[in-house]
Amino acid sequence: MDQDAIAQRISASFALQPAMSLIGARLERVARGSVEIHLPFAAAITQQHGFLHAGLLATALDSACGYAALTTMPADAGVMTIEFKVNLLAPGAGDWFRLLGKVRKSGRTIVFSEGEAFAVSAGGEKLIATMTATMMCIQNRGNIRN
Repeated sequence: MDQDAIAQRISASFALQPAMSLIGARLERVARGSVEIHLPFAAAITQQHGFLHAGLLATALDSACGYAALTTMPADAGVMTIEFKVNLLAPGAGDWFRLLGKVRKSGRTIVFSEGEAFAVSAGGEKLIATMTATMMCIQNRGNIRN
């Protein structure tokens, strides 16, 4: 698949995710093996101290890693997360958040991805979390695609 087809496929799939819409996440960049998602700060996605909720941060990072994995899969395949680990390095305080997913190793069935989350503000950006994720390629199942 060429770069334009990959970007179109990922964009169409991302638009079908109610969870990303709910938290205000936007797909910003797609390339083979990598995805960038932006998440604006909103009070509705914070925890009791006013920081981005770790669960919602993990949700967005999971999507970044998953879509990065999907860029390496056949056009008729989908991916599902089978495992991830998140390291929370700093509180989620910023004007918005930049989430990067990158494929480290893509096989026929299993893809290993890594993610990074940055809090962005007027003072620059700060790494606040990392993720390692394992994705599985799913084919020939009508309810799991793209």
